[in-house]
Amino acid sequence: MDTLQLQDLYKIYKEGDIETVALRGASLTVQSGEFIAITGRSGAGKSTLLNIMGGLSIPSAGRVLISGSDIAKMSESERTVFRRRQIGVVFQTDNLVPFLTAQENVMLPMQLAGRKNCSQEARTLLFEVGLKNRANHKPGMLSGGERQRVAIAVALANRPNLLLADELTGELDTATADQVMELLTGLNSEHKLTLIVVTHNKTVAARANRQVHIIDGQLTETTGTVRSI
Repeated sequence: MDTLQLQDLYKIYKEGDIETVALRGASLTVQSGEFIAITGRSGAGKSTLLNIMGGLSIPSAGRVLISGSDIAKMSESERTVFRRRQIGVVFQTDNLVPFLTAQENVMLPMQLAGRKNCSQEARTLLFEVGLKNRANHKPGMLSGGERQRVAIAVALANRPNLLLADELTGELDTATADQVMELLTGLNSEHKLTLIVVTHNKTVAARANRQVHIIDGQLTETTGTVRSI
């Protein structure tokens, strides 16, 4: 079953009379439970692609099918609701609310989705990411790796089918980055969570089932399966 299909995507940015083509006919099919790494040089369009996959931006042309629904055709409000239910996104910077505890940060997307009595589920998610004893700590009291783990729990709050990560180890030391990636690969293997990681880190990319390279706005597969699910 396909979780994600990108069909002939174009993304064009305009500034005055200048047009920049960030994506040029990019296509990709991702099956349920796959772990895919998207690589490419700085400025190649990796983050643009991830934002489109996450419904944070829309393509200039093309289709973005997630579980059969074309999010490119949805209104902004429809995409917001769909994203809350179906997609989790983790960024390089954790984007946590600084005045909320770890548990409150995880509860926030649940509450925005209209769910009630979600404190226990938030604690369960923090337990799953190895932070059961840090639930009442605010972001400023956590290490960089712990904040990224909270951010992952936030992204998983509504149990999405698809988790997207944008250079999430970029600001972490090697040991902490390894711990975060062990967590993600475990979630992918144990829960069949579909995982797409945008990265320039070859070690991170090597953990994926497939590696896809973006160049000149197009996607090219660079390796076959390197890890079984």
